[in-house]
Amino acid sequence: MYQKFRKLWKAFWEPVLRMEWVQWVVAGLMAVAIWFVYFTCRKRIKNWDTFKKYRRKPAIFIFWHGRSMMLSPIVCLGGMRAYAVASRHKDGRMMAKLQRLFGLKSIYGSTSDGGISVLRQGVRVLRRGDYSMCLSPDGPGGPSMRVQEGALYFAKMTGAPIIPVCYSASHAWFQKRWDRYLVALPFSTITCNVGQPIFINPKADATEFEKMRKKIENIMVRQVREMDGEFNLFQVEQDLTAAEFKDKLRAQREQQRKQKKSAKGKK
Repeated sequence: MYQKFRKLWKAFWEPVLRMEWVQWVVAGLMAVAIWFVYFTCRKRIKNWDTFKKYRRKPAIFIFWHGRSMMLSPIVCLGGMRAYAVASRHKDGRMMAKLQRLFGLKSIYGSTSDGGISVLRQGVRVLRRGDYSMCLSPDGPGGPSMRVQEGALYFAKMTGAPIIPVCYSASHAWFQKRWDRYLVALPFSTITCNVGQPIFINPKADATEFEKMRKKIENIMVRQVREMDGEFNLFQVEQDLTAAEFKDKLRAQREQQRKQKKSAKGKK
């Protein structure tokens, strides 16, 4: 019964959420909610000087896919001038509209969809010299907390530094999805950590390139573990893809269905 209702609900909402005006309405409501959380929370930002130095210069700010919510008002009030990489999927387009409300322009695509186009546009933006870039190196479908190579190619081709950023919150809700998207709750303490700039040698060979990719990944994993550990939060899994997470949920539902059926049979 649940599955049938879910399919009907999905069939109704998917076409609706593709409508441009609906996406803007949803994005607007989300923005209001984010600002409400932001202004009711206490903020602690580490290494703010690095953010101020590169907020309007060619730099590549990277953050885990599940850690974007409270970065939006921070970069908005901080006066950042940047482009954000967004998926072409309807969810990505809605998020792009949300980011636009916080002052970020969009480049559509990902490493798996339109990767060459994203690379060209991103390199063009960074070479202009007056805009930064923001992107999630583990998006849009994972594996979770694994740095893909896109940000490093931007850095190698333009000389722009990579700056890892993360946020956490004392009171939070983790969404039931592959990236464990963290939703900060009102009246929390929000911490934001802006990492040190990391430069990629433009002449780096494959071995050095992979070494730097792994170094950046380790820094970002350490960021999130230390920050979440401060608040004793749920430890987010690594290497989980969107497809694997969906398969896992389906298996759990099937197991629960069998257990219920078995329990009824014993009565």
